[in-house]
Parts: sequence; C-alpha cells; structure tokens
Amino acid sequence: MNFANPLWFLAMALVPLLVYFYLLAQRKKKKLTLRFSSLNLLKKAVGKKKTVDRDKVLFVLVLAIFALMITALADPHIPLEQTKEGANIVLAIDVSGSMQATDYKPNRVEAAKQSSELLINQLNPGDLVGIVIFSDGATTSSYLTPLKQKAIEKLKSIQAKEGATAIGDGLSLAIDMAISIPSKKNVVILLSDGVNNAGVVSPEEAIQFAKTNNIQVYTVGMGSEEPVLLGYDFFGRPQYAELDEATLKNIAESTGGEYFKSVNEKTLADIYSKLPEKIERELEDTSIKDWFILAAIVVFSVWIYLKYWRFRSLP
Repeated sequence: MNFANPLWFLAMALVPLLVYFYLLAQRKKKKLTLRFSSLNLLKKAVGKKKTVDRDKVLFVLVLAIFALMITALADPHIPLEQTKEGANIVLAIDVSGSMQATDYKPNRVEAAKQSSELLINQLNPGDLVGIVIFSDGATTSSYLTPLKQKAIEKLKSIQAKEGATAIGDGLSLAIDMAISIPSKKNVVILLSDGVNNAGVVSPEEAIQFAKTNNIQVYTVGMGSEEPVLLGYDFFGRPQYAELDEATLKNIAESTGGEYFKSVNEKTLADIYSKLPEKIERELEDTSIKDWFILAAIVVFSVWIYLKYWRFRSLP
C-alpha cells in the first residue's frame, strides 16, 4: 500500500494530545463528583463501572473515526488488476508470399485473419487494438482503436503479398504503435511463417526496442507437419516454406512473452482464442480512500447508536 498524500499523517500527532485532554477531563469529572456528591452517592458512582466503560468506548470510537478520516485524506492506493484502462494490443501479421500457401484452409493469410478476429472479439472493453502487416517492409493496417469492429473491418481487407519476410521491421513498427498511447500495458502478438530475410531492422534490434519500452511480445509460428512447396526458383529448384522457430522463440523469451506453434488452421484458432487469457495484465495502483470513508461512516453510526440509544438506557 502507498499513499498519494502522506503528509496528512502528520495530523496523527494530535492523537496523544486528544488522549491527554480526555484523561484530564476524566480527572476533573472525578473531582467534581467527590466535591458535590454525598458519601452514598460517591460509592454508587464508583460502583457504576458501566458509565466509565461507556466513556472509554465512545472515546475510542472517536479516535477510530479520526484515524480513518486521516487515512482517507492521505489517499491510500493498492495494486489491483488493471481493467478500467485496459491494454494496448498490437497484432503484427506476416503477409509475405509464403502466406498464400494452402496447407491452411483456405490459405495461411485467411486462417491468420480468422484467428485474429477471434482474439479481437475476446479482448476486454478497455483494450485498444491495432494491426501491423509486414513482408519486405512493414506498414500499418489499423491504428490503435477501442472500436473492435473497425479493427476487424481493416483486418478483413488484408491480403498476402509477393515478397520476403521482415520480422524485425514488423515487430519494431508494432512496438512503436503500442507505445503511442502511454499509461497502458503494451502487448504485441506477432505471427510469422518464415525466416527474417528482409527489412532494415534486425530481430535483435527489435528485441532491444521492445525491452527498452517494456513490451511483452507473444509470437506465433505458422508451420505444417509436412514440407510445403511454394514454387520453383529460376533454375527449377523447389522452394519450401521455412519457419524460423528459433527467432520467434528468442523474441518471446527475451520480452517476457510466450511462443506458440501451429500446424493447421484448427491449432491456430485454438492458440488465438486462448491468447487473451495468457496476456499478463499490469497491476495498477487504485485509490481505496472511499473504503476508509465508508468505514468512518460505519464507526460514526455505531458511536451515535451507543451514545444516544444503547448507553442512554443504562442505570
């Protein structure tokens, strides 16, 4: 627990002073009783322990109310799971030439889009979502927005391109988008089916960029149980889809995220449907001063009850 205005606790120095005046008042009350009461009345007064106890109880309740109100003014905060402000979640999707492969139905890029839509629909209301696509380079498909349906519309328009795979560029642009709106948890979910072989930013540089900005990156590798033929080069040699799992694992492990491997559209959909639960939400300091104000009101109500009803009926 921490306090936004801890200087208010200086007022707690008044407690010993209040105790002193209370004890002083009790002594004066006792002297007045000795001075003006008969011996019989004095004995009766001494025997009325309930009256003495009543005064002590009421005074302790006053001190409790005072302490609770001072604590409320100091504005205590405790870490609670971040739900109101949400998180910035950026999807970085590979759209290189290999994403046109049809081992995923209807093809890899369409399977990625469908799975991404599942994820977006499960995000918290306070989350913002953005989309980055990359092939030879990286570009923004949808800026961070709280409007999930708008992001889905942008997602549906994505098409695979003829080109290489710039994982570093895609990750760095996704990070740049995530930090564009501060004071939120930043998460990047990067999907790729290839090897980094293009772009101006290396995966290692992108990792350092992520770590510097405290970005958590989850990576998803699209592969297949059997080699996937993409075509033939100029010399007629077969070209197969290659998945660089080592790079994707390194990105995830270095940034506190997690790596997932899919082998078909079903496993991919399963990964994306469970990712919202995997995202580690930040704990934010939340004010609980209202709790102390409520406690003070409850104690004050008890004080009113004891003073004007319960103790008033004592003999």
